[in-house]
Amino acid sequence: MTRVSAVARALERIDRLDPRLCAFTEVWHEAALAHEPEARLLPLAGLPFAVKGPAGIRSYAARRLIAAGGVPVGATSVPGPGTVWQTWGQGRHGRTVNPWRADRTPGGSSAGSAVAVAADLVELATGSDGAGSVRIPAAWCGVFGLKTTNGLLPSPDRSGLAAAGVIARSVAGAERYLRHVLDDCAPPTAPAPPPLPLPAVYSPDLGYADVDPEVEAVVRGAVDRLVAAGAVTLLDGDCALLDPAAAWIAIRGGGPDQDGARSVRGENDRRLDALFARTPLLLTPTTPNRPHGHEGPGDTYSTALTWAFNLSGHPAATLPAGFTRDGCPVGLQLVAGRGKDVPLLGMARAAETVLPPVRP
Repeated sequence: MTRVSAVARALERIDRLDPRLCAFTEVWHEAALAHEPEARLLPLAGLPFAVKGPAGIRSYAARRLIAAGGVPVGATSVPGPGTVWQTWGQGRHGRTVNPWRADRTPGGSSAGSAVAVAADLVELATGSDGAGSVRIPAAWCGVFGLKTTNGLLPSPDRSGLAAAGVIARSVAGAERYLRHVLDDCAPPTAPAPPPLPLPAVYSPDLGYADVDPEVEAVVRGAVDRLVAAGAVTLLDGDCALLDPAAAWIAIRGGGPDQDGARSVRGENDRRLDALFARTPLLLTPTTPNRPHGHEGPGDTYSTALTWAFNLSGHPAATLPAGFTRDGCPVGLQLVAGRGKDVPLLGMARAAETVLPPVRP
């Protein structure tokens, strides 16, 4: 019996399932299959992965993964022309759909990357996160997503808000990504398990967000399971920040209120520095809302709980926390101190033992 290669399997699933999911804009059949034999001799051993958008293949992370033996199989969907960047992905077959509920969006802007991983088309996909663009679609598709510390990896974003990230089915996939992207093709090793229970602060709204009560209840239930399992101990106190919306918009667009933006950013940095001086981990819902319909989010900012950490630069991840009653995935956001990306993955792995990955 002939063993089907991982790349061939990924391409077969893409050809079969993507016409319905619309996760890819391009699929590189010939190039991927031609590259696989030599890639198998390298540490990642021909691991198929996807890249975010048509420019993703030129990203620093993609180049490092290829050098380590990863095989790019295609470019995933991002918002199409004339669409709101926070909401949609436009694949080669049409509008990208959420693999759990086709009537809902997968989130954005790394829409296709999250769908491709959630539907088991690839094991991991690259992304970039300027306001939650990795964490939001990962949360809404029920997979793991990581935004790295701002500046840890090269980014073309001149505002400094965007950071490289990865979407994977589990923390282990993100560990492989980070190890090979950071180091010169060293054999991937898991971070040392942190001592348990992990001291953590839980904030349901960061002091300013209007969170869907059912979404918050799902996340609070996940946090309670972590506490009951001995993975986390909650410290007293909350994390109350100033609403970063106007500051993020001013810095991203070069708006006139730069002094106000710097004031909000500076105050939030002081509050977060004080928080991480007493705890290694902050827990919040990843989004204030569940996946919305393809007509758009209305007045709700899905970014409300994520873009604070693009302004501050902290690494942040999302784990599947559970589901709303109407079958929509909900994410638990984990945030650590600046530069603590590897320890953050260790803490996420500890949480994942209690909150295991889910499959649509």
